[in-house]
Amino acid sequence: MPLYEYKCKDCDTVFEVRRPMAEANEATVCAEGHPATRLLSVFASVGGGSSAPAPAVAPRPAGGCGGHCACH
Repeated sequence: MPLYEYKCKDCDTVFEVRRPMAEANEATVCAEGHPATRLLSVFASVGGGSSAPAPAVAPRPAGGCGGHCACH
């Protein structure tokens, strides 16, 4: 079940509510009972790709590494 972030219009409290996607746009209130609006959440991904450049690779010898090497 997705987790949505909301911000209270009166006390500026930010809180999360776990609810079905079908109920994502339904009204909700903060712990004090004030009306709240849904925030646009920022998605963070862990792992996967990297924006860092790939490490340099040493050049192969001109004639290959030998008869059993797969580099040529």
